[in-house]
Amino acid sequence: METSIEQQTKDVLILARRAVENAKDAAALNVAYQEYLGKRGMLRKLLRSVGELSPHERPVQGRFVHNAIAIVEELFSHKLGEFERKEEAHVLQHERLDVTIPAKKVHRGRLHVLTEMRREVGRIFVGLGFSVASGPEVEDAWHNFDALNIPEDHPARDLWDTLWLRSNQKIKNSKGQLLLRTHTSPVQIRYMVEHQPPFRIIVPGRVYRFEATDATHEVQFWQLEGLMVSQRDDPDAVNAGHFLWIIEQFYSQLFRKQIATRLRPSFFPFTEPSFEVDMRCLFCGGRGCASCGHSGWLEMMGAGMVHPKVFRSVGLNPKDVQGFAFGMGLERLCMMKYKIPDIRLFRGGDVRFLQQF
Repeated sequence: METSIEQQTKDVLILARRAVENAKDAAALNVAYQEYLGKRGMLRKLLRSVGELSPHERPVQGRFVHNAIAIVEELFSHKLGEFERKEEAHVLQHERLDVTIPAKKVHRGRLHVLTEMRREVGRIFVGLGFSVASGPEVEDAWHNFDALNIPEDHPARDLWDTLWLRSNQKIKNSKGQLLLRTHTSPVQIRYMVEHQPPFRIIVPGRVYRFEATDATHEVQFWQLEGLMVSQRDDPDAVNAGHFLWIIEQFYSQLFRKQIATRLRPSFFPFTEPSFEVDMRCLFCGGRGCASCGHSGWLEMMGAGMVHPKVFRSVGLNPKDVQGFAFGMGLERLCMMKYKIPDIRLFRGGDVRFLQQF
C-alpha cells in the first residue's frame, strides 16, 4: 500500500505539471486546478486514502502527499501570476486613459424641502423641551373621531372629508371602521392612554383628506400636532399663556426674526376654549396685501385647551389635569418661509423646483 500511494502521487504530480504547462488561459488553469486540487481532485483523494493505512505508515505517506499538494499549489499560483501579468500588460497597452478629458459632473442628491422643514421644526421644538411621537397612518374611527369629541353626525366624518377603507365587507376592528387618518390628533389619544402627565410632545406625520386639489389644498399633506399637559395643582400648570410664548419662540426661530402673533376665538370639537393663531404677514410686513387678504395677518394654525371630554376618553380626570393642543401644516410653513405660491409644487416632481432649496 505504501509503494502504491507513493507511486500514484508521483504519477499525479507529473500529470499536474503537464496540465499547468499546457493551460492556455486562466479558465483552463482553473479547470486543471479542480481536477487535481479540488474537493474531488486526484491529490485530495490520495490524501483521504492515507486514513486507511496503519498508524505507523500514516505519518510518512501523509507527509509525502502533503508535499506533493504544496508543490502543485505553487505551480498553479506561479502560472496564474503569469496570466495576470500578461492581462495587465494587455490592458496597459490597449486601454489607455486620457486624463486630460474633463470629468463628468456628478449630480448630488439633496433632501426634499419638506424633509428639511420637518427636521428644522423638530429641532426647534426639541430645544423647547418637547419629544417626538408617532402613530399609524391607517387609523380607526374611535381614535380619529370619537375619542376627540367628534360624534358620528359630525361633517368631518362625511365621505367627502374622510378616506374610509372599504372591501366587500366593512373593515372594522374593536374600535370601529378603518380609515386614513384625517389629522395627527389620534396620536395624542394614543399617547395619553399610555402615559401620565406631565408631558409635552409633537407629532409630525402625513394625513389625508378627500377634497379637491388646488393651489392651497392637497389630498395628502404633512401636519404637525402638538400637545402639552400638566397636573392642575402644579404651580406652573399649563395655560394658554405658555402656548402663546412657545409659538412665538417657534416662529421667531423658524423665520430667523421676531414674529408678531395673535389669537382669535374659534371652535374645534377637541378643544375648549379654541382659537386660531395668526402671524404678521411676511409678504407685506402687516401693511396689507393680496396674500393676507389686505388684513396684515395670515392664519397659521388651530389650537386650544384640551376639551374635558377628550381627557375623559383616555381615562384622565379633567379636574386633575389641563393642557393645550395645536396643529399646523408643514406645507403651509414652507410656503410662507420660501414664498411658494402653489402647494402642488411639493409633489409635482419638477427637479427645477426642488433644486432651489
